[in-house]
Amino acid sequence: MSFLSKVFLGKKEEKAPTASEAIQKLRETEDMLIKKQDFLEKKIESELGLVKKNGTSNRRVAIQALKRKKRYEKQLQQIDGTLATIEMQREALEGANTNTAVLQTMKFAADALKTAHKHMDVDQVHDMMDEIAEQQDVAKEISEAISSPVAFGNDIDEEELEKELEELEQEELDRELLGTGPTADQLPDVPATQLPAKPKPIASEDDEELRQLQQWAT
Repeated sequence: MSFLSKVFLGKKEEKAPTASEAIQKLRETEDMLIKKQDFLEKKIESELGLVKKNGTSNRRVAIQALKRKKRYEKQLQQIDGTLATIEMQREALEGANTNTAVLQTMKFAADALKTAHKHMDVDQVHDMMDEIAEQQDVAKEISEAISSPVAFGNDIDEEELEKELEELEQEELDRELLGTGPTADQLPDVPATQLPAKPKPIASEDDEELRQLQQWAT
């Protein structure tokens, strides 16, 4: 068995990493490559300084510095491409990881809903809802009956009372306008029995003497 076969067969036997583990590895690789970028950028800047310093005085040193600068720039370009690839792969894994978590949650909720509905019958639910609606109607009727005022004296004609009240108000208004007291039909009745006659005064002796004197004078 060749070395490559052993390597690939060995990889097949290894347990596949989870999405979270792969994402963590990609982030670690990204951090390493970013640090490598910073290092190469500083090297390029340093070589550029040598080129400027020895451009006219020492052309050999300047050319060597330019060659190193070109190599660093090529490595930096390769790292940029690698980072872009890793970033896309990490985003795809993060999306897949999110989708997996969402699907697991949805399945968990579906199983819970299935368990909750396992002991429920649709017809029984409809019957229960009808019973609840019926009891609500009964409660409403009871509430309306309790809150309605109790009517007493229903045998009294309301229209007759209104008419009598209007007559009394009109009489009161007439008295105020005329400035008179009670009307003739409102005066007390004359007693039907005859009042006793005024008793005749009893003549005294002085009265008798006065009468006789008047007769003599005439």
